[in-house]
Amino acid sequence: MRPTNVGDPEYFHKVVDCQWACPAHTPVPEYIRLIAQGRYADAYMVNWVSNVFPGVLGRTCDRPCEPACRRSRVEEENTAKPEPVAICRLKRVAADHKGDGIRAMMPKPLPRNGKRVACVGAGPSSLTVARDLASQGYAVTVFDGEAKAGGFIRSQIPRFRLPESVIDEECDHILDLGVEFRSGQRIESMKALMAEGWDAVFVGCGAPRGRDLDVPGRQEAAADIHIGIDWLASVSFGHVTSVKKRVIVLGGGNTAMDCCRSARRLGADDVKVIVRSGFDEMKASPWEKEDAQHEGIPIINCHVPKACLLEDGKLVGMSFQVVTPVYDDKGRRTLVPTGETDVVFECDEVLVAIGQENAFPWIESDCGIAFDKWGLPKLDAKSLQSTVPNVFFGGDAAFGPKNIITAVAHGHEAAVSIDRLLHGEAVSQRPPPHVNLVSQKMGIHEWSYDNDISNDMRNKVPWAKAEMALASIRVEVELGFDAATAFKEAERCLNCDVQTVFNDRLCIECDACVDICPMDCITFTANGEEDDLRGRLKAPATHTDQALYVSHALKTLRVMVKDEDVCLHCGLCAERCPTGAWDMQKFLLLTTKAGPSCRDSKPTAARVETTA
Repeated sequence: MRPTNVGDPEYFHKVVDCQWACPAHTPVPEYIRLIAQGRYADAYMVNWVSNVFPGVLGRTCDRPCEPACRRSRVEEENTAKPEPVAICRLKRVAADHKGDGIRAMMPKPLPRNGKRVACVGAGPSSLTVARDLASQGYAVTVFDGEAKAGGFIRSQIPRFRLPESVIDEECDHILDLGVEFRSGQRIESMKALMAEGWDAVFVGCGAPRGRDLDVPGRQEAAADIHIGIDWLASVSFGHVTSVKKRVIVLGGGNTAMDCCRSARRLGADDVKVIVRSGFDEMKASPWEKEDAQHEGIPIINCHVPKACLLEDGKLVGMSFQVVTPVYDDKGRRTLVPTGETDVVFECDEVLVAIGQENAFPWIESDCGIAFDKWGLPKLDAKSLQSTVPNVFFGGDAAFGPKNIITAVAHGHEAAVSIDRLLHGEAVSQRPPPHVNLVSQKMGIHEWSYDNDISNDMRNKVPWAKAEMALASIRVEVELGFDAATAFKEAERCLNCDVQTVFNDRLCIECDACVDICPMDCITFTANGEEDDLRGRLKAPATHTDQALYVSHALKTLRVMVKDEDVCLHCGLCAERCPTGAWDMQKFLLLTTKAGPSCRDSKPTAARVETTA
């Protein structure tokens, strides 16, 4: 194998598993260390730069970072249920404890540059574009049909999960940068908008149409059957304040979980979630399913809706066909009837949460924007540019329903594209991120970070008492960590961004690092092809998605090979090394944002600073 190029921004980025998995590439270990130090406002700002909505995401994020967390992997053999660091809930700690001085830390926008940008929709992707561009001097106008900004954050997420005050605060941080918000103005014509002479247009209007149910009796029972996302919006804006006593929720995603828990709080005695797939195949996040079950809501899987049942014109139940999933040799699923008798569940009301679709009735077919056979705009996947060069899409409007953090990531990328376009530069090019590697050595055996590897289990987030939480749809269920618990949870972080950096010129091949490594992840051996080398290590490296760290040839012609997958970043190798061949260096990746750093006037090669 060739020696590892640690100057490649992607190499150590991929080792920081949580940051690599986050669509917005939030520097997770960096803000967790700040929380452990009690520097909550600084931790909030680290988040705000990357993910824009720390308080919102600290309560509602889909947490792609947590399944990637190294803590789970290194605990697999030692713990009955290995669990990642509570990254998402620590983000909320930064938001909850940041104090009143945060507004003074917000950037001051640059003077206006004469360019005008329109954002359609006031959801997370549009607001991210607005935040990134307004701070760089663009005149950004956000259009939305509702009275307040937030989009689906405000209309689809129940208040018992996300208080409105949090949405207001974090939307205001963006609008206060000089963004013009035209509330109550729904765009009805793309051609009319384009005719207004905007320098660029960003479409972040979400996927606003819920899929409907097509079974016998659906139309006859229409008064008691509601589309889930529309119903949630009606609840959010106070148009719906009660439900009937027996409610069935159809669907297995997070919207279905929000529907069933909302119905429980609005007065339903009997709430059931019924889903076509198996329980483990449901699209809902595992914790969302757990929360629903914790509140006494059963989830009935492998049941396909067959008909709505009516008596005297009133909905009284639904019938279901029992199925079982069968997979072919390519892993494709087919739902096959088991032959059992159809099952009937009594109900008075049904909430349909079986998916969402994009809907662009306001974009005329002759305006130049092309769509594919699924009704999605044809976009460049990286730049998010449509077939009209100055029109960009992001969030659910781009590639269909995803989540908030993906919408934020789209917003950042679209803002870079718009900034480059309006400076006459190719939108398809992306300058690499800025990277720092800085030694953490403070003395012979002292480091500037805490490298004590604890065996503490994940801390539980306290909940409001059930009788209070279920009595009102506006009582927040999760209470968040207090400062003491947040510190304990932060200490579980393995500091994956503090890298073990090896200097082969200083190595005397004493193998002291091999002896002390608690994970047996360091080996000195003859070089070879990767498959061969992985099998010859002290502990075979089987996770091929994570790279091996390979040095140049040493004096004995052996190479040092480290398995990055299981390294604890504990620093024992660096403490033990008598020559300082190992160093612990903090890796900081600063992703490219709109502004001078994203343009060709700056160096295009990544700048790596290393302090030995």
